[in-house]
Amino acid sequence: MASRERVRTREREPSPSLYEHFLKHFVDMRAQQNRGRVLCRSEDRDWDSTRQGIMKYYLHPQLIGDTAIQDWQCFVHKIIRHSGKHKHQGGLVIYVLEGKGYSVVDGERHDWEAGDLLLLPIKPGGVEHQHFNNDPDTPCRWLAFIHWPTLDHLASPAEQLEDSPTWGGRP
Repeated sequence: MASRERVRTREREPSPSLYEHFLKHFVDMRAQQNRGRVLCRSEDRDWDSTRQGIMKYYLHPQLIGDTAIQDWQCFVHKIIRHSGKHKHQGGLVIYVLEGKGYSVVDGERHDWEAGDLLLLPIKPGGVEHQHFNNDPDTPCRWLAFIHWPTLDHLASPAEQLEDSPTWGGRP
């Protein structure tokens, strides 16, 4: 009698469906909220020279993943003379911490000082803006808040129109 060779093939595990990825995303998000940092200390964050100016990011959904909240971008902007000029959809809240200066928003000047709140509106076509310090010997500092789900929903492009004088030219 001839022997028959048998070959067993193992069935592949089914790959997770998009729905399973969706469920896992929310489980992971909940876990991040439970284990993420709830206090962001200034000394744990570095200043960064950017085309827009000197910034310290406390929250950023694409760059900082150690916090309990991942839907917000929050940063301090230090303005020596003036920021860069850029344009995006708006929807920012800026609280002035120190100093006195002004912002030019769509060609209109708005003077501010410590304790003031500047609101960049959401507008079709975006909002062009730049920030100026009235006393370059004493830097201004303000704190900005951006809600990223809103920004994503608006498909907000950003366009740099002029670089900050403090930028060192690195990409």
